[in-house]
Amino acid sequence: MKITFSQKMNEFPTLIFSELLAYKKKLQQEGKEIIDLSVGSPDLPPPDFVREELAKLVQDETQYGYSLTGIPSFHEAVRGYYKREFQVDVDQDREVLMVMGSQDGLVHLPLAFANPGDYILVPDPGYTAYEAAISLAGAKPYPMALKEENNFLPDLQTIPQDVLEKTKLMILNFPGNPVPALATKEFFANVVQFANEHNIIVLHDFAYSELYYDEKPISFLSIEGASEVGVEFNSLSKSFNMAGCRIGYVVGNETVIDGLNRLKSNLDYGVFIPIQKAAIQALTYSASFTDTLRATYKNRRDVLVEGLKSIGWDVESPKASMFLWAKIPQGYTSMDFAYKLLDEAGIVVTPGNAFGQEGEGYVRIALVQSESLLLRAVDKIKESNLFSTLVK
Repeated sequence: MKITFSQKMNEFPTLIFSELLAYKKKLQQEGKEIIDLSVGSPDLPPPDFVREELAKLVQDETQYGYSLTGIPSFHEAVRGYYKREFQVDVDQDREVLMVMGSQDGLVHLPLAFANPGDYILVPDPGYTAYEAAISLAGAKPYPMALKEENNFLPDLQTIPQDVLEKTKLMILNFPGNPVPALATKEFFANVVQFANEHNIIVLHDFAYSELYYDEKPISFLSIEGASEVGVEFNSLSKSFNMAGCRIGYVVGNETVIDGLNRLKSNLDYGVFIPIQKAAIQALTYSASFTDTLRATYKNRRDVLVEGLKSIGWDVESPKASMFLWAKIPQGYTSMDFAYKLLDEAGIVVTPGNAFGQEGEGYVRIALVQSESLLLRAVDKIKESNLFSTLVK
C-alpha cells in the first residue's frame, strides 16, 4: 500500500541533530575517534537520594495508576521550591501544572491560545522546539533578533505594529539555549509593560535556572505584574540530570495554566508516580545537589574556554547554562564549519543557523563531557588542519 504523510508533516523537517548523528556514526564506523559536544543531554546521573527514592517506589504495587495533572505533593514541592529559591509565591492548586518535561508543555501551550494566522514572537536564535510549537498551532513566527550588541536581549520596540496587532504569545528563554544570556530585571519589567499594552501572553522558558556560575538568574515571575501576563516553564532535566524521566512544570497565570490543563487532559494521563515522588525529593533538597552540579559545569566551562583560547579560538565564557556560543572563523558558514570540525578533528558541535537566521556565524558547544574529554577535544582541534585557520 502507499502511505503518505499529512501536509502538516511538511512543517517538521529532519533536525540537524539527526543529520549530525548519522554522519558521526559513519565516521565512527570508519574508525575515527569522535567527541560529541552537540546535544545538551546531561552525562551525569541524578542525585543519589533521587535514585534511591525511585528504586524504592517502583517496587510498590500501589504506585502504577494514572496520575493525570500531578499529585498534590508534587505541586506543593514546586510551590516550596519557588518560594525558597526565587521568593515567588504561587498557589499550588491554581498556578502550578505538571508537564511531561518542559518541552511537552512548551510545544503544546500555543495550541490552547493561538489560532492559525496569529503571530508568536520567538527568539532568534532560539531553541528548535519553539518552531515546532508554532507550526503545530498553525501560527506564524515573528523572529526577535538576539544580537551581541544588545547583550542578546530582544529589542521589543522594533516589532512592527501590524505584527503586534495579531500577536498572541511571546516566548523568552533566559538563561538561553543556544545563547547563554541572562535577562535583567529592567528587561523583564519592560516585557510585563509591553505584554499588558499589546495583550500578549508571555511564556518564559526557565529550564537552565540552576545552571549559573556567578550571578543567579532572575525568575520572570519575581517581577511585579508578571503573573498577570504570563507563565514560566521549568524542568528537572538539566538542573537535576533527570532528562530521561520527562518531568517538568509550569507556574504562573492561572488562566493560562487552566487552558494548558484542559488541553493536556485530552492528550495524556500524567507522569509515572514514582518519578513525581523522586522529583519531589530533588525540588525539596535542591541545595544539597545543585551547588555541586554548578561547580562541575563551571570547571568544565573554564577548562574548555581556556583550552580553546590557548589554541587561538577566542570564545566567550558563558555566565550560565551548559553551552558555549562560539563565533566561528571568517570565511565559513556555520554549517560548513561544523562539518569541517567533524571531518578534521572529530568534534561534533551544532551549527548556529540551526537555531535561526541570527545564529549564522556561530556554533553551539555543549559541556556534556568530562574535563578530560574536553581537554582531548582541544588537543584534537589543535592537531587538525583547522588549527591554522583559527589563529589567523
